[in-house]
Amino acid sequence: MAEAQLRSLTPSVLAVLVRRGADFAAAEDAVQEALIEAVRTWPADPPREPKGWLVTVAWRRFLDATRADTARRRREDLVDEEPPPGPAPAADDTLQLYFLCAHPSLTPSSAVALTLRAVGGLTTRQIARAYLVPEATMAQRISRAKRTVSGVRLDRPGDVATVLRVLYLVFNEGYSGDVDLAAEAIRLTRQLAAAIDHPEVAGLLALMLLHHARRASRTAPDGSLVPLAEQDRGRWDTVAIAEGIGILHAALARDRLGEFQAQAAIAALHADAPTAGETDWVQIVEWYDELARLTDSPVVRLNRAVAVGEADGPRAGLAALAELDASLPRHAAVAAYLHERDGDPVTAARLYAEAARKAPNLAERDHLTRRAARLNAHRPR
Repeated sequence: MAEAQLRSLTPSVLAVLVRRGADFAAAEDAVQEALIEAVRTWPADPPREPKGWLVTVAWRRFLDATRADTARRRREDLVDEEPPPGPAPAADDTLQLYFLCAHPSLTPSSAVALTLRAVGGLTTRQIARAYLVPEATMAQRISRAKRTVSGVRLDRPGDVATVLRVLYLVFNEGYSGDVDLAAEAIRLTRQLAAAIDHPEVAGLLALMLLHHARRASRTAPDGSLVPLAEQDRGRWDTVAIAEGIGILHAALARDRLGEFQAQAAIAALHADAPTAGETDWVQIVEWYDELARLTDSPVVRLNRAVAVGEADGPRAGLAALAELDASLPRHAAVAAYLHERDGDPVTAARLYAEAARKAPNLAERDHLTRRAARLNAHRPR
């Protein structure tokens, strides 16, 4: 059909739209768009009823334009309805958002990774380091999680265990010094503890408080790390320690042991010791045995090797360490420490230097480098 013949249909098509309720200007625009579409498509696929085709397409264009205009006006109305400047309501939906992102359609590990990235503010690299996997692997996991939830409504909250895992990892990342998220994790865990009567929620809150209580003593004025044994215990927050121990005792009394309660018990034993030399390492090893039974985590077994070395001597610690994969993060650092305690500074210095090259952050790298340099400086020439 020639363009002139097409345009000859314009008055009748326009009349149909007006009779259906369209205002003239909008109907005219819609018909013009229908004519353009006809010129584009009809040569390859001419319709049986040209007028009917034009009416149908023009009416759809009119409806699309009307919906768009309605949506625009609604947006303008919402702007007009915005509250005046001033203090916002005290509502805080952050914890609820954690639950929604930990969606039941995801596996627990994927839900944790997605929530850490979308809500917790951690980078893919930080999340990968927490999970002991390559960054590319974690990026793929997060992408798959996003695709999984893209077609579902976030109206079914995830389970408490997944949210606890997210809060724990957010706290650990904040406590490491890379991102200051520890206080926020404690705040949200307090909210959760107030809302849910669950011993593991209490155990996680106790663990956070006991670790956070030592934060002021963990770094020297120059920013360097201070190991636990060398920290000034007079700078520890005794109020937070007392609160954490009280919460932990109440949770343990319920006889429903979980991994966060076991970790908090270890932290409490460190906090209870007046000096590093008075630490009850034998009991700490027993708690690590409980924790390994609950989690079967290689990181737990690595920390247990350190505790065994303190309780039973460095040779026993090295024997426990020999059972673990040498590629485990911080394995070289633990081996270096145990060899140093065993009177082997040459091996210790080499392992400290190796651990420094693998350190996950600058502060830890510098700390390990200094320990290697100190041992090398005292080697006989």
